[in-house]
Amino acid sequence: MSETPHYAFRFVLNPEEQARLIAELRDGNYRLIEVPHTLAAAERPDCRICLYRTGKCTVQGRQSSEWVQFIFEPRIFKGVLATPDPEESPLPLQPHMGVDESGKGDFFGPMVIAAAYVDRDLAEAFRALKVRDSKLISNDKTACAMAAELRRLLGRRCAVIPIGPRAYNRLYSSMGSVNRILAWGHARAIENLLTAVPDCPLAIADQFGPEQQIRHALLQKGRKIRLEQRPRAESDAAVAAASVLARAGFLEALHRLGEMHGQDLPKGASPAVRTAAERLVQSKGPAILLDTAKCHFRTTDQILAACHSSRADLGPGGQAVSKAARKESSHPTESFL
Repeated sequence: MSETPHYAFRFVLNPEEQARLIAELRDGNYRLIEVPHTLAAAERPDCRICLYRTGKCTVQGRQSSEWVQFIFEPRIFKGVLATPDPEESPLPLQPHMGVDESGKGDFFGPMVIAAAYVDRDLAEAFRALKVRDSKLISNDKTACAMAAELRRLLGRRCAVIPIGPRAYNRLYSSMGSVNRILAWGHARAIENLLTAVPDCPLAIADQFGPEQQIRHALLQKGRKIRLEQRPRAESDAAVAAASVLARAGFLEALHRLGEMHGQDLPKGASPAVRTAAERLVQSKGPAILLDTAKCHFRTTDQILAACHSSRADLGPGGQAVSKAARKESSHPTESFL
């Protein structure tokens, strides 16, 4: 790799884990490299793994998060790494904002991006509330109640950007990429929050694509802020708060959408989602998906086919298809959202 990004994972491995990692690096699809004081070191595109004689392991590079999730956790660690406990996480030394999203992988409903500000006093209040990554909150009512308390604490020092299905489908048709929509939404949330906290020096977001995507989407007000994208950024207090605000915004919007159309619209992409979508299309016509769902997913074609329709019935706004869906068309045995 020509350069090593500043963000990294660091672990201390026991002897069994060290042995599994050494075997993985030597037998897998890696390029072995020489690094002083290591038992083993290797590279793959945008990821460098070093196991030191002390048992410490470092993982660096733009693909480090993916390597940890898909290789380290199942093959080396033999489990899922815990997100740091908010009561044990250090309080931030520098005021900053965090940005996160919800609804990206849900067929029905909007994508919601939120930004939240934190300083030392707010971090203490977040800790008392046990604010954490919303994915670690199993109960929707708990997440919404926590979001309500966060909104009370933050006042104007938070921003929520809902991208409803109609707007989302229009953006996807013009941008052709979920990451570009995310970058646009993150930039708008940062810009909106800077109205309330214009001197905020730093914005932290989860790693989902090149940092330049967000930076290029920022307008004049946001171009002076320092931007950091980190793997698993939800361990940061501000990003965790934004995560909760975004999830509550998604859940509340999904509920309103279901009430508007007179039926329950489930989360996610389960068989229950397909059943609900088919019922909706049968009662209101294919074009209703443009107002209720993210239509670039392959699920759209499956629902339309079950209702004896096709994308042609969606008009120009429903013709864009995700790369995963295009891949499935050439590999029919695979299944994608």
